[in-house]
Amino acid sequence: MNQTKQFNQILEMIDNLSFDEQEDLINIVRHRQTERRREEIAINIAQAHQEYQEGKVFRGTAAEIIEELNK
Repeated sequence: MNQTKQFNQILEMIDNLSFDEQEDLINIVRHRQTERRREEIAINIAQAHQEYQEGKVFRGTAAEIIEELNK
């Protein structure tokens, strides 16, 4: 089944839910998105921390960073 057809079926199923059920579904999806984003941020922080510990992060003033990028 292609994704467009499956997506349309999901939308039809949602249309058949009561208003309260639709609101619950929206809240659940938003909560899951928030949690997923938090996990992504935590992974990025851990990676940045690791790169900093390994000395892979360039530190300096804005002028020094621009100079480094122009090399």
